[in-house]
Amino acid sequence: MRFEKNSVTNKNFAPGSRVVIRDAEWLVRRIDRTSSGGYALSVVGISELVKDKESIFLDEIDTDIELLDPADTKLVPDTSSSFQTSLLYMESLLRRTPPTDENLYIGHRAAMDPVPYQLDPAIQALQQPRQRILIADAVGLGKTLACGILLSELIQRGKGKRILVLAVKSMLTQFQKEMWSRFTIPLVRLDSAGIQRVRSRIPTNHNPFYYYDKAIVSIDTLKQNIEYRTYLENAYWDIIVIDEAHNVAQRGKGSSQRARLAELLSGRSDTLIMLSATPHDGRAKSFASLMNMLDPTAIANPEEYGPEDIKGLFIRRFKKDIQDQVEHAFKEREISKAGCMATAVEENAYDVLTCLKFTRMDKKGGQQLFKTTLEKSLFSSPAACLQTIHNRINRIKDNVDADTAADIRKLEAFAGAVSAITPEYFSKYQKLITILNDKKSAFGWPGKKAKDDRLVIFTERIETLRFLEKYLPADLNLDSKHVAILYGTMSDVDQQQVVEDFGKEKSPIRLLIASDVASEGINLHYLSHRLIHFDIPWSLMVFQQRNGRIDRYGQRNTPYIFYLVSQCSNPKIKGDMRILELLIEKDEEAVKNIGDPSAIMGVYDIDLEERITAEAIEQGTSASEFEKKFANKTLDPLALMLGEAAPPVGNLAINRTREIISLYPDDYHYLKAAIEVLKQTQTLQT
Repeated sequence: MRFEKNSVTNKNFAPGSRVVIRDAEWLVRRIDRTSSGGYALSVVGISELVKDKESIFLDEIDTDIELLDPADTKLVPDTSSSFQTSLLYMESLLRRTPPTDENLYIGHRAAMDPVPYQLDPAIQALQQPRQRILIADAVGLGKTLACGILLSELIQRGKGKRILVLAVKSMLTQFQKEMWSRFTIPLVRLDSAGIQRVRSRIPTNHNPFYYYDKAIVSIDTLKQNIEYRTYLENAYWDIIVIDEAHNVAQRGKGSSQRARLAELLSGRSDTLIMLSATPHDGRAKSFASLMNMLDPTAIANPEEYGPEDIKGLFIRRFKKDIQDQVEHAFKEREISKAGCMATAVEENAYDVLTCLKFTRMDKKGGQQLFKTTLEKSLFSSPAACLQTIHNRINRIKDNVDADTAADIRKLEAFAGAVSAITPEYFSKYQKLITILNDKKSAFGWPGKKAKDDRLVIFTERIETLRFLEKYLPADLNLDSKHVAILYGTMSDVDQQQVVEDFGKEKSPIRLLIASDVASEGINLHYLSHRLIHFDIPWSLMVFQQRNGRIDRYGQRNTPYIFYLVSQCSNPKIKGDMRILELLIEKDEEAVKNIGDPSAIMGVYDIDLEERITAEAIEQGTSASEFEKKFANKTLDPLALMLGEAAPPVGNLAINRTREIISLYPDDYHYLKAAIEVLKQTQTLQT
């Protein structure tokens, strides 16, 4: 049977009653008397056109308001074949019924291969009165998927109508696509241009963050505009997600713009989900700032707290913890190093560098000696080194004394030696070309022929990136359309476009040259399993982030990771390069044993790790002495926060999944029946 309403006109409105106003059905939430003696009805839409829309109507203006009285419901026969209309109506009610327990009903049914450990964050969060959690799994374990599972469950429970996602600008498109293609969660991407479009469509006094219920925005876009703060303070969401949450932790004495923005938003939603593979920088206060965003009452003293204070607020696992579940999803990476023997002109540049002694510039005012900065840039490329030299000369040339003038002359002489390293005499570049052009080598990159075997080259310096962009296409027989670049100062729109195109099978891109902006969060593994470090990072955390772009959950091919290692006869440079080679070895040891390379140095900060490496180079520390410093620093500080308890790895999760009660075998048959009824309805109407 189906139900047909028989309405009557009545002024005895009450909260909870249903009314018809302007040919739409509404639910009365509140009734207030007006100064003229009439009634103001606060209502929320029920019928399709006005569903979930809130409004206020005055009965003195809308005089034909109809009250729908359940007592006047008229039952009429269901004449559809096999009572399909009634079945569809009851099925829709069953599907809209929110679960009342802590089990999973819908998240595990996403377009993905469900792995038990990915269900744990949702189960843990649903056990809390408010779902506020930090998902801190290691790089590549699928934090975005775990987030999507939790979001799906909350939406099913009626707790996810309004969602705001904050991500770094290079991640907007990727996160948006993952949520839609796997979980059918529609997030509107609001980059800088998108927000301006919204503001142009609405009155100046309207809040742009109420224009879309579900949106994803760059955290840097919001932090830069003070005007947005007022809008944010007056908006509220059911769920806020902060991706790469380590960027919003309090570091040092003050709070960054990102941290202040996150603190503001932490109070503007019921649910807060944070994602980060590196949430702890080794300082208790910094991690406490994230925990206090999740629960302001959790930690009384941010300098001193324990596992019981933050129990239930975060979850963290490494690849070694879940290895037995993902053998098919994680291929063992293959690491290769290629020694690049310095040419005569490079040897000369290294000799000049080691003999440099500055009078003024090496009075250490920064984090490292300028001579060390020059060495690091030369390890990247001659182009990067020349840019460093020119930048320093331009900075000091207007305020020159005798000592500064002498330093400038030394820099100019060094620039002359570096300028002699043309592409033909740049050993690392020539080695790269040889490797890539040799189709029978161990690396074996097929070039532009294979659309599903793309190559990623990482470099720290933009000048090196530009150098590779200029020379590689011709030397590898590639057209300009086959090469893309990605770096931090690109606009958010351009960054998203490059990442999106690299992941499209029909895109002509075969080679991506990226700075370290692409090493954070971006998925590059769908069509790529080869990565080359053109320069060796001075931070173990950068190793982890770079390699995690292709060595991650869902990689179907063996990840090939290649390091280009400069070699020369200069004893000082040879010793310094050995320290960088040691970092390569330590990264691999950590991946196989403890899971987190950043635990080795124990500072959990890229800048601090680079400073430690720079100090070792400045002090002439040998590789063996450098290794001894970190022999015992292999304990993850978050492991201490977990106490004695082992991290949940899906042991019980699979028993917590449930199926929604349904009158149809599956979604396909439900959809098919609905389409058939719609066809009959349309035929009758015509």
